Amino acid sequence: MQGNGAPATGSSLLDELLVEAVVSTRAHIGCLYLLDEDGDVLKMDSQLGLPPMIAKAWARVRTNDRAPIATSVSERRLVWVPDREGLAREFPSAALSLPYDFASAAHPLISDGTIWGGFVLLWPAGRVSRLTQRQLDRMEDIGGQLAEVLQEAAEQGQPIRPVPRPRMLDPKRKADPRPDLIALDCLNRLPEGYGSLDVNGRVTLLSAPAADLLLSSASELLGKRLGEALPWINAPAYEDAYRAAVVGRQVTHFTVRNPAGRQLSFRFFPGLSGITVRITPAVGARGPGHLATGAERSVPNVALHEILHLATKLSRAVTAQEVVDLVADHVMPVYNVQALAILTSKGGRLRVDASRGYSPQAIQEFDGRPVIPPDPADHSFDACQPTFFSTWDELRKTYPGAVRSDDMSAWAFLPLVISGHPIGTCVLAYNRPHQFSSSERATLTALAGLIAQAYERARLYDVKHQLAQCLQKSLLPRRLPEISGLELAAHYLPATPGMDIGGDFYDLIRLSDTMAAAVIGDVQGHDVTAAALMGQVRTAIHAHATSGASPGEVLARTNRLLSELSPDRFTSCLYVHIDLRKRIACLASAGHLPPLFGRPGWRTEAIDSSPGLLLGVDPDSEYATTEVPMPPGSVLALYTDGLIEEPGRSIGEAIDDLAERFMPSSGQPLHDLAESLIKQATAEQRMDDIAVLLCRT
Repeated sequence: MQGNGAPATGSSLLDELLVEAVVSTRAHIGCLYLLDEDGDVLKMDSQLGLPPMIAKAWARVRTNDRAPIATSVSERRLVWVPDREGLAREFPSAALSLPYDFASAAHPLISDGTIWGGFVLLWPAGRVSRLTQRQLDRMEDIGGQLAEVLQEAAEQGQPIRPVPRPRMLDPKRKADPRPDLIALDCLNRLPEGYGSLDVNGRVTLLSAPAADLLLSSASELLGKRLGEALPWINAPAYEDAYRAAVVGRQVTHFTVRNPAGRQLSFRFFPGLSGITVRITPAVGARGPGHLATGAERSVPNVALHEILHLATKLSRAVTAQEVVDLVADHVMPVYNVQALAILTSKGGRLRVDASRGYSPQAIQEFDGRPVIPPDPADHSFDACQPTFFSTWDELRKTYPGAVRSDDMSAWAFLPLVISGHPIGTCVLAYNRPHQFSSSERATLTALAGLIAQAYERARLYDVKHQLAQCLQKSLLPRRLPEISGLELAAHYLPATPGMDIGGDFYDLIRLSDTMAAAVIGDVQGHDVTAAALMGQVRTAIHAHATSGASPGEVLARTNRLLSELSPDRFTSCLYVHIDLRKRIACLASAGHLPPLFGRPGWRTEAIDSSPGLLLGVDPDSEYATTEVPMPPGSVLALYTDGLIEEPGRSIGEAIDDLAERFMPSSGQPLHDLAESLIKQATAEQRMDDIAVLLCRT
């Protein structure tokens, strides 16, 4: 590899060993990954035979990702994937981003107990059903040598670090230009067009007939990527055919129309150093972009581009119905599916968690039915493996006790498996018999892995959200105390489902027959910890208030306690002491929003309460007090930021707008007034909780 007797460096030794691994095991692609300094990320250092755009997409892999190389390194073992369906079952995300037929093996690099990285080899699917002992031995031997090179470099104080972008290796077979000219002259005599592309997709050879069919010349195309040089050919069909040929080592075929209106047929014949392209006028083609079938391997269904888009959207789904809706929108039109449902079981009975396309009657009939066991004679049944039934008769053979409660005629049952355990089943139903191709089975199998991850996230989020909501509601007062001369109304609204739970709280504390304390606040954070801390803050305020402390002292004491309990969490709080006999309210604020003060016939104002620091910031903080007269009919409105916050709008503008809408009138029930305040917030998606407490003398 070095040539001219040059000494081999550590990196060049790694390159030589990777090329040897590819050649000696008869693989067609090889990639070397090295761990970064923190040991959390695998970076592709070099590769042989992989298109650069694909190499770029897989240049960084976290050790906890669901990918063969990550699993191999994190578990320190060989990971063998025999085909695309196996990849779809074990690594669904990888199968969707590499939708090609190939077998692969990932091997870790370990020396003296230290893990340095790993390497991946790919073979065309179908040619290698399992690794031979010789291949296993070669991988073990080369893996050991690679690890030793890395360890020696580290011990010498010159550790080999992965390069910023993967290096593409070349077997470096030096060629005499004269045979090239002879070969080109030979190809020019043929009526068909021929060309050669390197692994990067650049044109390295083009015959004259091929240039004529492409309405170009060899001088214009040599050294350029064919799809970029000829925009009319740069379509998904071309890119998929090219990638499938390189990665899957399969002959691929597609058709396209040139600018002159002539239909051309392209066939890609892959090799280790690139692709041979045959270009001929199409005969009997069904249209631009048509993909070949039969003995030649066609490129994967273009629907996979839609599936990749779906994977991104599923990562944000937070309910089972959202998962079903996203899958339905992206999958049902592409695969001509008429109905879709996610099923779970509890106590031996089925439950329809979410569905699309099924009638309410069908769901009602199916929901709650006993789980139907498969035919005991079917020893091949595996609850974690997808099953496909092209007809009703096929389904009955596996499930003799099945009852047909819909008008469907074919089904795909995709188990949703997490950590080896099925948590449910996604059912795709067709209204007529349907034959599932191997490509379709592999894609749907990979889709099941994505649905399982999204559904599990949604289920766990729902449990967490319900727990936090239950905790928060249990800590809020069930009812407000009755105090003569003081009318009260309180509203609490959790964030819209799909948003995190907040730490908003309110309270009304009876201090005597003529005195009360109104409290409202918001704990920083949106989780169970925030809800729990809210309960502690509310309890502390209640204890200090009933001991006779002034509003400023109540906040100061609570602040010192909160600084000790949770120094990394802050809380805003507004404390209002109401003296009904003197008709005065005394306020103290710890960074909370100003309360609104309104009277019938008067303009509502926001009270400047000179807010101090948030609770928990500085244990020595002090809090000033503000007195406000409270004549009969006066209304104080305490609220949290969820009521007024809007993206792109200042807090001041939002408070002014709320004050304009807050118009107390004589005889108006206070609950109606509270509902009028939150009416606009309930009509939109709420990013935060809302708490409102109104007090009228």
